[in-house]
Amino acid sequence: MMIDRREWPDAGFPGIAVDPETLNAVVVDEERCHAALEAGGSLEDRAVVELARGHVNEAAEIIVEARYRDPESFQLKVLELDVLRLGNRNDRALERARQILAEVKGTPREAVVRQYLGKIQFSRGQFAAAEDAFTKALELRVAAAADASLIYSSTVALGRAREERFGTA
Repeated sequence: MMIDRREWPDAGFPGIAVDPETLNAVVVDEERCHAALEAGGSLEDRAVVELARGHVNEAAEIIVEARYRDPESFQLKVLELDVLRLGNRNDRALERARQILAEVKGTPREAVVRQYLGKIQFSRGQFAAAEDAFTKALELRVAAAADASLIYSSTVALGRAREERFGTA
């Protein structure tokens, strides 16, 4: 799936987008990213940026510090999923995602966890399972009239999972 970089799905932080090939968040505009952090980025924001830069260990350290301050933070729980996934601990990431899904099933947060679950399955090469998770995330986001950028992100991820599953480009 070759999408012009300007059309990459937004990752929810200035200067960061989702690479449609890998489904990983990447820094696409370092200046915007840096300016947003300087303007008052939280620990969670710093962790997102470090993950997008590929600095998994640094992000993990930031998340540990932030979880100490707020152990029940949903955002930190899902960021930990990315730390596990990008640190090639996909089995643990899958296990943790399923635990979080059980906690949020039937709530507005379910779509977020389904999207992360799809990314984990995609990373594992489990493209049918990734397709199922992305489909559910997309359905939930559409039903909730979620922000268009979230719907687009799920749509692109679903397309990528189908491409990998069926071998089409």
